[in-house]
Parts: sequence; C-alpha cells; structure tokens
Amino acid sequence: MPEKNHVMQKTAPAIFFGHGSPGNVMEDNAITQCWEALGHEIGKPRGIICVSAHWYTHGIYVSAAAKPDTIHDFGGFPQEMYRLQYPAAGAPELAAAIAARLAPLDVTPDPERGFDHGSWCVLSKVYPDADVPVVQVSMDMTLPPEAHFEIGKRLGTFRDEGYLLMGSGNIVHNLPEMDWQMRSGAYDWATRFGDHIRASIEADTPQGIVNYAAQGRDATLSVPSPDHYLPLLYVMGARRPNDSLRFETTVVEYGSLDMTSVVIGA
Repeated sequence: MPEKNHVMQKTAPAIFFGHGSPGNVMEDNAITQCWEALGHEIGKPRGIICVSAHWYTHGIYVSAAAKPDTIHDFGGFPQEMYRLQYPAAGAPELAAAIAARLAPLDVTPDPERGFDHGSWCVLSKVYPDADVPVVQVSMDMTLPPEAHFEIGKRLGTFRDEGYLLMGSGNIVHNLPEMDWQMRSGAYDWATRFGDHIRASIEADTPQGIVNYAAQGRDATLSVPSPDHYLPLLYVMGARRPNDSLRFETTVVEYGSLDMTSVVIGA
C-alpha cells in the first residue's frame, strides 16, 4: 500500500461517496474503513472539488472562503459531534477558476460558506489531517438532471490538474422510510433501483442514470428529493472512456440508504 497521503502525480480520480448518516464520522465500520483505504490508495490531490447533497440552491454557488468553517448541519447526535472541526483550507483561486470554467453559467462566489457534513464527515476519514484544500460547488435545483451531468463534465477537466472531484450523497436516500431496527438490509424497491443505476454505470450508458425517473415507483421511493442523487451525476459526467471503474460498499442500511461509492480513474 502506498504511503498515506503521498502526493498525487497523475490525473486525479472522481469519486462518489455514499455518505449515509453523519454519525459515521464517530464510527469505525466497513464504510468508514473504505473511505480511509481510499485516502491511502489515491494519495493527496492538489485540492478537492466537492459537490455535496447538502448544498442545494437556487443558482450555482462556489465556496470562496480561505478558511471555511465546519458546519454542524444535523440534529439529534451526541454532543461530541458538534465540537468536531475539519480545519482544511479553502482555495479562493480555485473557486475563481471554477466560475470561469463553468461560464457562461452564472456562478456566484460565497465567501462565507463552510464545509457541510456531506463533505467534512467523509473527508475526516479520507484525509484526517485536513491537509488538502477543499472548494464546494452547489447544485442549482432549477436545472434538469442533464445539466448537472454536463456541469460534471466541465468540472472533470480539473482532474488533469490534480484536483479530485468528489460527489457526496446516496443513490437511494429515503429518510421517512428508514427502519432503524434494520441496520443491514434493503427494501425490494431500493435493491432494484440501486441495481439499475449500478448496471447503467457499468455499461457506461449515461442515459440510464440521467433519466433515473424512468424507473417509475422505484425511482419515486428511492429518490424522493433529487439532492442526494444528483452528486452522482457530477462524478459520472467527469468519467472518461478509458477510466477504471469500481464500486465499493454496495450495501443498503436501514432499508433505504444505499451506501454505494463509485470510484472512477483510481
């Protein structure tokens, strides 16, 4: 295994993390061990461009703070979690470059935006030393799925400059349907939808993931709101023809949280 956090010398990967409960940040389990192993494997990128389920906005924003705060955007967890900090640097110059590359789309720099739990709870395991700069890009809720995929293509060009493109969400994310007594196990509709999305990715047929709503009731139950699903489209938009592909942690928790991570180009 390469030395932890060796500096990346090649085109950076694109990774979709199935992040699940923010409580994972306090656990040592199969999911978090996978995140830790990925940090060892891919090494330290020049920076991270993160698209998180928890920054879903009208319009497109990019975090432009030099020293972003850690946002504790969750409730009902142990008090210790609210004291955790992820003191990674921001990257205002990268934020400006992202806005320029997404033109003519209107991208607004946000000098106050910190790291939401879709980013820092995962990165606390991947890069626990918080020694890689992070910029977050919001998802414009007014855009159709095809547009999110196309933005992912443009953000994917930063991979050639050593920037890791990170999506954070869940392929299946239905909180009202969660069964807290079923840590391991899936509803039939969650299994079918997850299998369809993974098969579409494996076959490199983007329309199968972009037009996810065609799965009818399975899609309605699996993606009751697009926010957790859409980060996958950014990562898949950044995929190149010769990229390697693999799935990690293809499990469903609590019946309706698909924890699949998709690793591209690593």
